Amino acid sequence: MVATDIATRVWNHTFKLDPIVRSLLDTDFYKLLMLQMVRGLHPDVDVTFSLINRSKGVRLAEIIDEGELRDQLDHARSLSFSKREMIWLAGNTFYGTKQIFRPDFLEWLEDFRLPEYELRRVDGQFELHFYGPWTHTMMWEIPALAIVNELRSRAAMKNFKRFELDVLYARAKAKMWEKVERLQSLPNLRITDFGTRRRHSFLWQRWCVEALKEGLGDRFIGSSNVLLAMEADLEAIGTNAHELPMVLAALAPNDEALKKAPYAVLQEWQSYYGGNLLIVLPDTFGTAAFLRNAPAWLAGWTGFRPDSAPPIEGGEEIIAWWKAMGEDPREKLLVFSDGMDSDSIERTYRHFDGRVRMSFGWGTNLTNDFRGVAPEPMGGLDPISVVCKVVSANGRPAVKLSDNPAKATGEPSEVSRYRRVFGEAAYAERELAV
Repeated sequence: MVATDIATRVWNHTFKLDPIVRSLLDTDFYKLLMLQMVRGLHPDVDVTFSLINRSKGVRLAEIIDEGELRDQLDHARSLSFSKREMIWLAGNTFYGTKQIFRPDFLEWLEDFRLPEYELRRVDGQFELHFYGPWTHTMMWEIPALAIVNELRSRAAMKNFKRFELDVLYARAKAKMWEKVERLQSLPNLRITDFGTRRRHSFLWQRWCVEALKEGLGDRFIGSSNVLLAMEADLEAIGTNAHELPMVLAALAPNDEALKKAPYAVLQEWQSYYGGNLLIVLPDTFGTAAFLRNAPAWLAGWTGFRPDSAPPIEGGEEIIAWWKAMGEDPREKLLVFSDGMDSDSIERTYRHFDGRVRMSFGWGTNLTNDFRGVAPEPMGGLDPISVVCKVVSANGRPAVKLSDNPAKATGEPSEVSRYRRVFGEAAYAERELAV
């Protein structure tokens, strides 16, 4: 990659439409893996995704211009996969596997376009919804979040002068590099860029990726962003996400089927993928409930990603389960990814070093940490907790409980039902900084 003068590009944002999403590959790798399975097994399911701003005090519709938001969403809808991108997807090796994407799926993908959206302003917030086939609405999650977050960043910097921007990015680079230097002390570190969804900007994420490549060498194992993986010759990293169990649970006809839904999803995943892609995401309805009822065959999977539990407590809970199932945790993998930063990465690494294999997904605090580097008051550059979640499947409400009750989503009556079926969260509610 050729280094870009980010400050100059930001300065020029005000002069013309500078697209935020430049490619349909500008998404997380797990989206493509899940899309292939969903198309194969659930092609007729309709799913609604909606933008949810969990940082209620940030009134996005009073910060972001609605016309600019529509322009960026419409531009994303104009995109299709290029011939070069299709060749790369077909010919590249992912997780040691050639042709992980099946020919019929790739042929279908050539004609893929993002579907329509519904946008309106309500009480200072945007209501942004994506209705239609699961095979299409699911692909809006990442670009929609990237667009909203970058437009917020652009709005915050709109009145910056040229040298103010230069200094801002110099300070942000220094702050990020200090984190890299701290992580250099961890010899067996394995870390991945997970920062697409809530990044400051595409250009900034690309700079962070290049910095990690130089600063950490082979300890930086790849990026979840497929476009950056392709352009920077990195591994594309990712497996599955909460939307899979959320949708299958929403479709469950009764409480007994609901209780089994998280495991039915993983059986489907195993039918499509194997090897290092066999990573369990246990926290959609609570890790404790998941482990309590987990079938024995899951103990043979490569590892777990304890996403919303406190990393050390969640990791210990999973290690105890492995031991109870007769597995050696030293041969297993834990992927830590929820709000991680250099301090929590270092603390978690030192706690588990030698006891289990570890990998870290570094997200918002990698690609959107401008706290303390802008003139005060400039809270507009602080990251916020905004997500794009499944809210219904075939007209039935979808729920996420999480290991952090502050992350629960869904209609209150359905959330109560799910808590009756799966149990209350085992961990206390924690502040949502990102």
